[in-house]
Order: sequence, then C-alpha cells, then structure tokens
Amino acid sequence: MKKPEAYTLSIGVLAVVDTWITGTIFPVPVWVTFIAWASFFVLGGGTSGFVKSVASNLAGLVISSLTLLGIATMTTAPFGAAVAVGLGSALMVQTSKLKLLDVLPAIVWGFASTVGTTVATGKPITLVGMGNPALVAAAALITGALFGIVSEWLGDALSFKRAHQLS
Repeated sequence: MKKPEAYTLSIGVLAVVDTWITGTIFPVPVWVTFIAWASFFVLGGGTSGFVKSVASNLAGLVISSLTLLGIATMTTAPFGAAVAVGLGSALMVQTSKLKLLDVLPAIVWGFASTVGTTVATGKPITLVGMGNPALVAAAALITGALFGIVSEWLGDALSFKRAHQLS
C-alpha cells in the first residue's frame, strides 16, 4: 500500500479507537489527544518527535497551570487575568529558547489545551485530586502523543517501498 493510503488507514482506524476510548473508559478530552497527536507529526515524528512533543506540550501545561494558579489566587479582574496571560505567554517564548522545546507552537498547544480543559470541565486549577484539569490535560496530551507514534508505526508497517524499476 502506498504511504498516503497506509497513513489514511492507520490514522482513520486509530481515530476511531481514540474517540471510543476517550468517550468510554478513559474520559479525557478527545480534542486534546488530537492536538497532541498532530503535535507529534509537526515535530517530525519518530522517537525524537514523540519526546519533543510531550516535553513541549507539558511545558505549556506547566506554564498554563502557573498562569491559572496566579489568576485563581491573586485576581479575578479581567485586566489582572490578562496580565497573567501576558506573563505566561512571555514565559512560553523564553522557554522555546531551549533546544528540546524550540518549537513554540507545541508549547502553546499544551498551554491552550490546559486552559480549554479547565473551561470544558468547569473545574478549577486548584482542585486537588485526579479531576484536576491539569492532570486531565496531561493525560490527554501524553495519550495523543502515544496515538501519534502508534499511527506512524502502523502506517509505516502497512506501506511498501517501491523497488527501483530498471529501464
């Protein structure tokens, strides 16, 4: 099977699995797993893409969590929240100076996924326990990266390399 078709099959089937799992036995936001899955491919795939994606997404998660904690404990005023987000955004840019985290959008995806999970669950970042939105987002981000690497392995296994034709 040609590589595009192999990846179509691999990703299509695994998207069904991901959606079913996150809708039944592992209730994390499926949209966050898809963001992390895409991040894996944007960062080049393979082992290095997996490591960079997880590290970058989780760096964004940590920065987002600190930003949300600052908002929750220091201010609820819109301007104060905006300043906290500005500081978090500046920290993301500075973090991207590190070689492992040098793809800024992947950090932003982790940040946005955490904020989105907080909003979607309606649970505060200060919640103690497994329902904490940062823990839920972290689980979803790691799950998405795992789906990325598995879909790559499966796509590669299903594809064939065309032998050079003799003229």
